[in-house]
Amino acid sequence: MTDPITQEIIQNSLQAAADEMFAAMRNTAMSSIIYEVLDMGTGILDHRGEIACSGAGIPAFIGVLDKAVKVIIARQDPKDIRPGDVFCTNDPYYGGVTHLNDIIVAMPVFVDGTMIAWTANIAHNSDVGGMAPGSLTGEAKEIFQEGLRLPAIKIISEGKPIQPVFEIVKVNSRMPDVLEGDVWAAIASVRVGARRLEEIARKYGVTTFQEAMRNFMDYGEQVSRKAMATLPKGTFELSEEQDDGSVFNVKITITDDVFEVDLRDNPDQSPGPVNTTRDGVMVSTQMIFKSLTDPYSPANEGSFRPIRLLTREGSVFHAREPAPIGFYYEIELRVYDIMWRCLAPHIPDRLASGHFASVCGTFIGGIHPDTGRQYTIVEPQLGGWGARAGADGNSAIFSGFHGETYNCPAEINEARNGVMVDQMALNTSPGGEGEFEGGRGIVMDYRVRAQNGYLTAGYTRSKFPAWGMESGRDGSPNLVEFRPKEGEPQRFAFVSGLATKPGDVIRVITGNGGGYGDPRKRDRARVAMDVKNGLLSPERAREIYGWEG
Repeated sequence: MTDPITQEIIQNSLQAAADEMFAAMRNTAMSSIIYEVLDMGTGILDHRGEIACSGAGIPAFIGVLDKAVKVIIARQDPKDIRPGDVFCTNDPYYGGVTHLNDIIVAMPVFVDGTMIAWTANIAHNSDVGGMAPGSLTGEAKEIFQEGLRLPAIKIISEGKPIQPVFEIVKVNSRMPDVLEGDVWAAIASVRVGARRLEEIARKYGVTTFQEAMRNFMDYGEQVSRKAMATLPKGTFELSEEQDDGSVFNVKITITDDVFEVDLRDNPDQSPGPVNTTRDGVMVSTQMIFKSLTDPYSPANEGSFRPIRLLTREGSVFHAREPAPIGFYYEIELRVYDIMWRCLAPHIPDRLASGHFASVCGTFIGGIHPDTGRQYTIVEPQLGGWGARAGADGNSAIFSGFHGETYNCPAEINEARNGVMVDQMALNTSPGGEGEFEGGRGIVMDYRVRAQNGYLTAGYTRSKFPAWGMESGRDGSPNLVEFRPKEGEPQRFAFVSGLATKPGDVIRVITGNGGGYGDPRKRDRARVAMDVKNGLLSPERAREIYGWEG
């Protein structure tokens, strides 16, 4: 039996290795979506593919890695998994979980001929082919139109690149050099992690190393089950209309032992790219469960053992191949958000009012006017979070799906891409009023420089904004506004391949979060401060808050 101090040292060493993998990938990637926005994640898994430790990155990405590695293992003959091998997948029907832009790279770790673990990462790549630049379009009717599919294949054999595979990947991309560079950054990352794990296992012994991972997973389960004792017990249900008129339903049953999410009563899969896989819905469930039970400690396989997920194959939450899946993240966010809304009235100390709840993915591209090369901006957007009892919501941060990532600095966008960033300001439009106010979204203007450019975007919560609680008002909608140099502005929630010209402005408007409590109970000094700072007009202050200044 390994002593607890040694186990803790090994666990912290795993965390350090995962963080070093993250740093290696960030420092060597070629795409700003990776090295600036940090649209990626790293993790360490045991020899079965169970998540043991994760690095930084998007919360929704960490839950992908174990599912991907398990498919990679299942699709290989065990004799064909050797030291020095590296595998990849991007296909949601073959372990990829998300969409084709997100390439997962995984490497088995061996010590003296025994496989002891896997290292893995995932990142969004700017262009993997398909019918549209950036590989995302709302017009896709099947996954074949969304780009090159990599179904859990080997790309490096015993340390040597399988060059034909790399050539296939490159020739399918409009940005081949960037894609190749980002894939090699991912390979460097898993190799760094593998070296560190070998060092740890040799230092403490393979048996001790593996026992420590098992014990820490068991500890993760104990922590989750202990926290479940504090959750309300029973069955909770919610139905919510979506922007397109469909209705999503969730039923959550919480007992002493099980956190069950039933999503079977939901619409059939969409003919367009607004679907997700069962594994993707599981990631959403894991995120809300972790938030409710133990949000501050590392997540591992044991953390999620109490979850039971029920879906219906062929539904929007469990799509069948070859359904397109490009905008999967908006559907997973809808699942995450309806679970949140379903439980918030029963757990108000842990769940605030609704947030803007959209990645607001904005894709701007064309031929760079200075270099003549294809560029693609892949930009998730900041928005407002919901208020809670005793505190206003946070302003201008990413959605719960995207987590603690960053927006791309204006200087990088202007240097690398064919745009100028004219403004980034808080959204001062009405919405989110309450005794405690929802956080503010943003207004951001990209001015196009490129000839023959394009805009693609997919926003949800455009018709039904973030929800308020306890008489707090709903937030404001997520929209993208196209302001051509000549012509009238147009507003969209979803738009694909809209032609742009030099001087056109693409204005992103993200929503304010939902308010909490009666607005007329809001502290008068705070109302006066908002008026002084230009966040609230005097007329609006008098109408909503009863301000007399």
